[in-house]
Amino acid sequence: MSNILEVKDLKVAYGGIEAVKGISFEVPEGEVVTLIGANGAGKSSTLRSIVGLEKPVSGSILFQGMDLKGMGTETIVTKGITLVPEGRRVFANLTVLENLRMGAYMRKDSLEEDMNWVYDLFPRLKERSWQPAGTLSGGEQQMLAIARALMSKPKLIMMDEPSLGLAPIIVQGVFDIIREINKQGMTILLVEQNANMALRAANTGYVMETGRITLNGTGKKLAEDESVKAAYLGKARAKKKS
Repeated sequence: MSNILEVKDLKVAYGGIEAVKGISFEVPEGEVVTLIGANGAGKSSTLRSIVGLEKPVSGSILFQGMDLKGMGTETIVTKGITLVPEGRRVFANLTVLENLRMGAYMRKDSLEEDMNWVYDLFPRLKERSWQPAGTLSGGEQQMLAIARALMSKPKLIMMDEPSLGLAPIIVQGVFDIIREINKQGMTILLVEQNANMALRAANTGYVMETGRITLNGTGKKLAEDESVKAAYLGKARAKKKS
């Protein structure tokens, strides 16, 4: 299987402080790849660099073999990459339908087929299509943020902390959707602090610590790794009493 995205020796800095320190990873087409790690590890900076919101200091970002260096965010979106940002960031004063149309603002073709698709994925949004997005629950806003991103017809969708601030039962629903859109052929790059859910959903995972990738492997392998359990899954083995 070919790689849809290849990140090589990526470095990102803010005011002279390196947030991402020369990381490299790959996203195979049709798979779910996750970056896990604590706050400040550089995960969000990585996504923002890929979509053109941050300018890397060095390194390369290849999407379907094409170097994204120097491209603006709008151009990158037209190439087939979209980002579901941390905190959802829906347009609160616009209706659900208007938010979905905003996700497709770069498109010139008919939206009907994809609108029906996202409504099939998110029946709750169809019920609330004329409701202002700001009046939705947190979980519904997250659904809308994902649906809005899908309306751009991406080849790669990136999600930044989709479970943040949501109740456990809602988090399960969000990850069910992630699995479903992947099952339908969507490639997903996922940044997530909920390592347990992320690794269960991912084909491949990368552990980031202070701007570096310190570990990688299949989602299953990382979920079983003792150091990952101790640091991110809350499953460190208790020492036996002597």
